[in-house]
Amino acid sequence: MANQREIHRHIKSVKNIQQITKAMKMVAAARLRRAQEKAASSRPFADKVKELLLTAVSDPKMMSRLNIDEHPLLCERPVKKIAYIVVTSDKGLAGAYNANLLKHAVVELMDKDSYTLITVGRKAKEFFKRRGFSIHESFFGFSDKPTYNDADDVARAAEELFVSGAVDEVLLIYTQFKSALSFTPVIKRLLPVKPPVAEPVANLYAYEGENADESVSEVIFEPKAEETLKYLVPYYVRTVTYAAIMQAAASELGARMTAMSSATDNANDLLNKLEVSYNKARQAGITNEINEIVGGAEALQ
Repeated sequence: MANQREIHRHIKSVKNIQQITKAMKMVAAARLRRAQEKAASSRPFADKVKELLLTAVSDPKMMSRLNIDEHPLLCERPVKKIAYIVVTSDKGLAGAYNANLLKHAVVELMDKDSYTLITVGRKAKEFFKRRGFSIHESFFGFSDKPTYNDADDVARAAEELFVSGAVDEVLLIYTQFKSALSFTPVIKRLLPVKPPVAEPVANLYAYEGENADESVSEVIFEPKAEETLKYLVPYYVRTVTYAAIMQAAASELGARMTAMSSATDNANDLLNKLEVSYNKARQAGITNEINEIVGGAEALQ
């Protein structure tokens, strides 16, 4: 059995760790709230871009005479090579968040003979690099606080691959945020752009239980819809990318908050056990001292 000094040192160490995990939980909770507010503030722009895009492609005559060379992001072709954008976190201490996402990505890659990898987040880069995967481009340093400029960089890299013909399809693999305790790895097609013509406007940032009811309003394009598409489609690609990165950021912060909450509770349970052990060791020490005193007194008689 450990002595009192060792148990006391252990208690002090656990208390220090508990203070750190409690602080990390509070920071993750504050950042999660800000990430949700940031996503909510971006919804009007994202919804309007999608609404305009749906309106622009709703005219069958316009789409039939559309010059696909001038709109390469809309070009559908046989899929021979796929580019995957895998979105993870830069840091650990987020429970099984990264492990679940990377496991999902590996299962997706197992059946593919030809693909290109773009990683977002240090964990994805390190994971695939250790296993000998070839990475086309890596982005990191913003996983828990992404900006629209970060999404622009990722989308631009994907567009260059697609327009050059190096890949025929671009897929996003990220974690969809539902709540602080619920997030699921999903795969979403980014390129080529194929907006649903007959469907109502969907909320790009909507969480579970949220639906958009708005109907596509009638819009007169000036210049013509064909010219407007040149600007709308790239904006649409960037808003989808930004939405995915924001969903991943919220999932990461939610996972970290949950993991740090569990670590704090476990530290508290361990402290209770250590205090019981410390009291037992203290009582045993007092009993031994009493026995020595009594034994010494009897020896003097």
